[in-house]
Amino acid sequence: MKSPRTLHYSSFPTPAGIFSVAVDANGAVAATAFGDRDALQARAPDAILVEGATETSAARTAVQAWFKGRSRDFPVALAPVGTPFQQRVWAALRAIPFGETRSYGALARELRSSARAVGRANATNPITLIVPCHRVVGADGSLTGYAFGEATKRRLLEFEAA
Repeated sequence: MKSPRTLHYSSFPTPAGIFSVAVDANGAVAATAFGDRDALQARAPDAILVEGATETSAARTAVQAWFKGRSRDFPVALAPVGTPFQQRVWAALRAIPFGETRSYGALARELRSSARAVGRANATNPITLIVPCHRVVGADGSLTGYAFGEATKRRLLEFEAA
């Protein structure tokens, strides 16, 4: 049996609410969540979370710069745990430019998969915001399926449109 990984985390306020970030021993972002430690633990259920403001400093700075409009991307290393297919979907999410959206169907065509499979991989993205799953919408542009609620998704998309 594989032993649980230890991640350092911190929680801090953003214009979209409390945001939590967890990094691995190399400082790579392993999980994020809108919410407190409990919300983060749900994104990394196999991890032991240990408070670590110093270890998460670079990720916190990147998220804060994004919310202040000083950056459109996140220059941080990532360490999401997932299947090869999930990793492909998450890479495709990162390729969606700031201020743009894609439908599940469009991503499915790009990945030669089904919208349902893409939607499931999108839903299991452990690194919300930084891996921008909020940029995926329904075929009709509806704000479908966001783990942290439609209001948060709308706020993020409105922020990017501003």
